[in-house]
Amino acid sequence: MSVLVTDNGFETNDWAADLAEDQILDLGSDTDVPSLDAPEGITLVRVDFPAFSDGRGFTIARALRQRGYTGKLRAKGHVISDQYAMARRSGFDEVEISDDLAARQPAEQWKFRADWTAHDYQSRLRAG
Repeated sequence: MSVLVTDNGFETNDWAADLAEDQILDLGSDTDVPSLDAPEGITLVRVDFPAFSDGRGFTIARALRQRGYTGKLRAKGHVISDQYAMARRSGFDEVEISDDLAARQPAEQWKFRADWTAHDYQSRLRAG
């Protein structure tokens, strides 16, 4: 099983379970970013994070958004709560984590980082 993380904390209802297979696109962390185009007719793109130390998924998310993808974008796998703000800033709408990770990092840890538009170094530099 898995848990979805949003700005509101943990969600148990995965609306994507009702989507047809041709509405979901799964991308590996080794996806070739230069050749990546915004997928048409796709409702959900899931980007795999094989390890919390593998940040290639953030680049993939940013590239998809810059190329016009407006559908739901989900990080899936080994994303930790400390990375949630970065995931949101790079374009992800939500994060899918394992039940084991959710038990080790409860919803409060994720919600603490839910104000992802604040507290980044760029905002602090612009304000000064």
